[in-house]
Amino acid sequence: MPTPTKGPRVGGGPAHERLILANLATSLFENDRITTTEAKAKRLRPLAERMITFAKRGDLHARRRVLTVVRDKGVVHRLFAEIAPDMAAREGGYTRITKIGARKGDNAPMVVIELVREPLSAKKATVKEAEAATKRAAKQSESKKAAADTKAAEAAEDAEVESTEATGAPVVEAETGEATQSSDATDAPAAEGADADEAKDA
Repeated sequence: MPTPTKGPRVGGGPAHERLILANLATSLFENDRITTTEAKAKRLRPLAERMITFAKRGDLHARRRVLTVVRDKGVVHRLFAEIAPDMAAREGGYTRITKIGARKGDNAPMVVIELVREPLSAKKATVKEAEAATKRAAKQSESKKAAADTKAAEAAEDAEVESTEATGAPVVEAETGEATQSSDATDAPAAEGADADEAKDA
């Protein structure tokens, strides 16, 4: 079950509120700007921006979703054909609320809610491009750093293997050297004994 919105409703009940917001959205998309109370404008803004997001999508399913709120097919056509292309470069913030003072009579705060149809300035577009380039550069540097770390780790492992092999070879040589020395030592007394026997025979 969806969580109900906090605070009092705009209408007397939920169905009345939906009808009020649908009529406000229809008027906003038809005229690009409407004057209403601040409470109604704040409740209208998320609904209107959601409808514009559907219009930017542009497929049949999105059109049918918008038609469940905005019943006027002419307004829906204008939303999809005229308003959505103007919002194509924007990633949000499709509406603007401007306070205009209190209403005469009940002193209710009044505002003007309007669609932001003007294109993005060159400065904002440049800033967006720079941010995108910075993100790409950061990702590339991270990937290069990770590759360098892996190469360094592989080189360190290779160096460890080589050092162990290098330290193992002298040990083997030393052992073989000791073995040759011991064999020489055992052969030396035998040779001395053979010389002594030859001298006796002489």
